Amino acid sequence: MTQIPDKLYFKIGEVAELLQLKTHVLRYWETEFSALQPVKSNSNQRLYRRKDVETALLIKELLYRQGFTIAGARKKIQTEKNIVVKSESSLELLAEVKRDLERLRNTMQQPSE
Repeated sequence: MTQIPDKLYFKIGEVAELLQLKTHVLRYWETEFSALQPVKSNSNQRLYRRKDVETALLIKELLYRQGFTIAGARKKIQTEKNIVVKSESSLELLAEVKRDLERLRNTMQQPSE
């Protein structure tokens, strides 16, 4: 398992070294995977956030170790991304229901006048 250093941003060379890839491979993946979108600095240098590095690690795993095609890896990543979004929205919905139930309980516990 690759350890990602605790930093806010990584330059493309740092990510390439961490993943043991060439920088042009990362630039190519940016064109193929919408989930991999590093920000650009004022000097137009790519800056990868931790989530970008994690996405690149996932892409490498899918392509190199699991034998996915680019299209297959893209689909798998999109599916996983949708699952995460759905689970986050489900948690938000549950939290809202909990708040409503607590308000209802508090209303019912108040002495009637």
